[in-house]
Amino acid sequence: MSIEENVQTVKDFFAAIGSGNRERLLALVDENIEWIIPGKDWPLAGTRHGHAGLADLLETASKSMETSTEPREFVAQGDRVLVIGYARGKVKATNKTFEDDWIFAITVRDGRLTRIREYIDTQALARAAQSDASQPEECSPYATG
Repeated sequence: MSIEENVQTVKDFFAAIGSGNRERLLALVDENIEWIIPGKDWPLAGTRHGHAGLADLLETASKSMETSTEPREFVAQGDRVLVIGYARGKVKATNKTFEDDWIFAITVRDGRLTRIREYIDTQALARAAQSDASQPEECSPYATG
């Protein structure tokens, strides 16, 4: 496939996610897709495989947060497409908002996404997921006591 076709496939993938069109989404990803989200101690982190892993990721995301994602730039070479974007959302459990600049490194083969690796602002998401009770108290150097 051409670079232009690979970019269009990735654009179609983001459109399918945005519209919630699960059928179209599954048609755009390989049955053995690998989706990697770095980090630990939060529900979306980890590596997921296949259509079942993708379904689990999307279900976990919809249960734990509200988000709007905006892919802004597509950079492609061969079968790799880098997507530079921005997300804004809210973690449902804490009702805290976050903003996240991100990059997805996506591999496209034969018109289907085979691998996604997210590079995201894990600190922004971790802060939004942290309950107020678990945050350390700030100490002022001017406090008396």
